[in-house]
Amino acid sequence: MAGFRVRSRRSARQLGVHDADVAKRAGRALVAADERIRVTTDELGFAEALLGADATTQLGEALVAVRRQLSEAFRLNRLNHDVVPGTADDVRARYLRIVEMCEWVEGVLDEQTSALADRVGRARRAPEIIAGVRADVEHLRARVPHARDTIDRLAARYSGEALARVEANPAEAEQLLGFAEHSVAVAERRHDAGRREQASVALEASVESVRRAATLLDAVETFEVEALRAESALAAVVEECRRDLAAALEEPPSRRVADTIGELRAALAALPPTGVNTDPFAHLSRLREAQAVLHAAVNAAREHATDLIPMVNHVHHAIKDADRQLDVARDVIAGNQGWIGAEAVTRLAESERMRIELGHVLGSSAAAIPVIGEHHRARAIAMAGHVARLASEALRLARRDIDASRRRSGRLATARS
Repeated sequence: MAGFRVRSRRSARQLGVHDADVAKRAGRALVAADERIRVTTDELGFAEALLGADATTQLGEALVAVRRQLSEAFRLNRLNHDVVPGTADDVRARYLRIVEMCEWVEGVLDEQTSALADRVGRARRAPEIIAGVRADVEHLRARVPHARDTIDRLAARYSGEALARVEANPAEAEQLLGFAEHSVAVAERRHDAGRREQASVALEASVESVRRAATLLDAVETFEVEALRAESALAAVVEECRRDLAAALEEPPSRRVADTIGELRAALAALPPTGVNTDPFAHLSRLREAQAVLHAAVNAAREHATDLIPMVNHVHHAIKDADRQLDVARDVIAGNQGWIGAEAVTRLAESERMRIELGHVLGSSAAAIPVIGEHHRARAIAMAGHVARLASEALRLARRDIDASRRRSGRLATARS
């Protein structure tokens, strides 16, 4: 036993020679983490006084967890200063573990205090925020008549189905602004009475209502641009579909190709005549879907009949169609932030990642397509189709989220008014 202790002490001394920086790092980390917990405890008391205990529950729970972690770090530090600390590797491992634990403590407290800092800042600046909310309400209310005029003007060009996404926005925005005025008045009264927690809740509700009202009015202004873009794209897609139909009729007879030709013809026939109010978004989506099905059927028939590699123009066409659908999905999601859920954003991100991978397959220039091999051309078409499907799904989910948010906003505003 005595020999073991001598060797252990020698190992500890060797650690001091070769890894003194690790021990110093651990010591500094312990001191910093202990001081951080002390400062955060003081901040917690201040936040509780300002916002109430309910608003600081998560930070209180985090302090309990980090104190437990820091106690374990101090225990490991004491082991390293024991009479028999173990081998040099044991001591070094403990010091490294202490550093990791202290970094975890700092990270948890950073996350929790930053989340609470915004609410504390709003509580401190309550009078300033109240004045800002009232100014925003006045500014947005002045935009409501213009939004109504815009809806009336759009109704002369687009169908009720197309306008369903925005036609109720001015009324909903008006309700939200009324709720914001009511909430900010409650916040001001509670703040003057010293009820800071209640004032903070009411103030957050008013700020959120103003934000949502601004989003509704912005959507009215951007709808017209989106609709014009959809009309322009629709005209181009109609011409492409007609060319695709002509080309498909020259292909060898195929039952599947014949069926898809009929579907595309039906989609073209469903387009309203000039002068009739229309929904360019719905028609564009239907044409693109029928066009994509026709392309797939023609490609499958060609490969089945001749076993030829996909032609270069098919690759270009598939990529062009994928990029169009991706652009539309990007524009809709970017123009309606705050309304779009995580599922639609995820689908868009997946589509964008697949488009980047497609670029790697093709090379930096579209001119590289003719020289890539058979396998890569087929793979490029498949990847482009995947990009288009993901973008279309992102667009569908985004429109679903927008419609759901509007219905929810209407119900909430009606219930509170």
